[in-house]
Amino acid sequence: MIDRLTELVRYRELVINLVIRDLKVRYKNSALGFLWSLLNPLAMMAVFTVVFTFMMPDNAIPKFPVFVLCALLPWNFFRESVMGSIASIVGNSYLIKKVYFPREVLPLSVILSSLVNFLLALIVLFGMLFIFRVRLTRWALLLPLVIFTQLLFTLGLGFMLSTANVFYRDTGMIMDVVMLAWFFVTPIFYHIAILPQHQLLLGFDLNIHRLTYILNPMASLIATYRVILYDGARPALDFFFRTFVTSLLTMIVGYLVFMRYSKVFAEEV
Repeated sequence: MIDRLTELVRYRELVINLVIRDLKVRYKNSALGFLWSLLNPLAMMAVFTVVFTFMMPDNAIPKFPVFVLCALLPWNFFRESVMGSIASIVGNSYLIKKVYFPREVLPLSVILSSLVNFLLALIVLFGMLFIFRVRLTRWALLLPLVIFTQLLFTLGLGFMLSTANVFYRDTGMIMDVVMLAWFFVTPIFYHIAILPQHQLLLGFDLNIHRLTYILNPMASLIATYRVILYDGARPALDFFFRTFVTSLLTMIVGYLVFMRYSKVFAEEV
């Protein structure tokens, strides 16, 4: 793995060029260009605000637009990265068959281009924090670490799913359904407090809140985004450390799977 990472560093200019290419293709023939990185989350936030504030007035979450945006932006980054990386190998089969380069460059460039969009969209979030007078605290300085943790988790999934898609081309269609379900089981537009604290299943008393965070790393990450930005509080360090370890292990396992099968990509695509 160390040798592959060293080789990847030598191909950093290729990664940068592919990221620029992905960004150009995404906004090609678009009148607003990169402004869509700002307008898209604003539009989605407006929809959720109307539905859960005006159409469902029992919603008791203060400063609801900020509450939603703190979760929606990381989720959009995650979904775009994962779904984009799935087709990154198959979609660039012409390159794989003609020239040698580290194959991990392809899913990596897709995920990094989504990261650029996410960082641009954070401008909207900080603007909303200012408008709604949400005071930033020193804990907001942990934001780069939280983003890095999410990046590790996303890279791991991206490596695994892009590999799976080489051999099973219906991976993308399956993940469309999975991502939709994943969206609803992640506390994005609702507070986890609305879920029952405990649930009895087959005689076992399950702590639903704890299981949500343990089984769903995105729920843990989004909770951390909210704690440091929306609440301005200190995150539970042991809780965040477990999330970081999970993300790191996901990245390592995903990369090992990718390395094992990347040598036959040219034959399969």
